[in-house]
Amino acid sequence: MTESPRTPLRQEWLTWEDVDKLVDVLVPQLRAAGHFDAMVMITRGGIIPGGLLCEALNITHVLTAAVDFPSTISNKQARLLVFPSFLQFPEDALLRDRRVLIVDDVWGSGRTSTAVKSRCESAGATPFTCVFHFNPYRSLFSRAEPNFYGAITDAYIVYPWEMGRDLKGITAAQGVPPQQ
Repeated sequence: MTESPRTPLRQEWLTWEDVDKLVDVLVPQLRAAGHFDAMVMITRGGIIPGGLLCEALNITHVLTAAVDFPSTISNKQARLLVFPSFLQFPEDALLRDRRVLIVDDVWGSGRTSTAVKSRCESAGATPFTCVFHFNPYRSLFSRAEPNFYGAITDAYIVYPWEMGRDLKGITAAQGVPPQQ
C-alpha cells in the first residue's frame, strides 16, 4: 500500500514548552492586528490554544463552535465536497459587528476554519483565523490560509494535552492527595 502524498510521513510530539513558544510567536502578531472583541474556539482542538490566547490577550467574550463533516460518504472525493453540520454555534447577535478571532489547533485541510469563518461573516462579524500549526501541503484551499499561525509544518502534530490522557489503569486512590 502506497502512502498518499497528502499523508504526513512523520509525527511531531510537542511539549508544553513548545506550546509556550507558539503562544509567544502568536501574541505579538495578534496584538499588532488590533483588538479582538470576541473569540470563537473550534471544538475540540481549539479549546486549549484558545484558552491560552484569550488569557494572554485578555479576551473575555469567548464562544465555541462545533463542526462536523460527515464521514459516512464512502467516496473520498465526494466527502471533501460535503457541507458541514454545525453542532454548536454562537447566535448571530453575539458575533454581529465584532472583530472575532477564530482559534483551532491545526489548519490541515482548512475546511473547519473556513466553514466557521464563513458562518461568522454571514452573522455580520469581521473574522480572523488563527492556528498553532498551518499545513499548506494538506490545505484544500489554494487562495486561503489562516490569518495567523505559530508555525508551518508537514507533520502530524501531537500536542501535550493529547498524550496519555486516558484513564485506563488509574485508580481512585491515585487522584487523592496524601493526608497531612
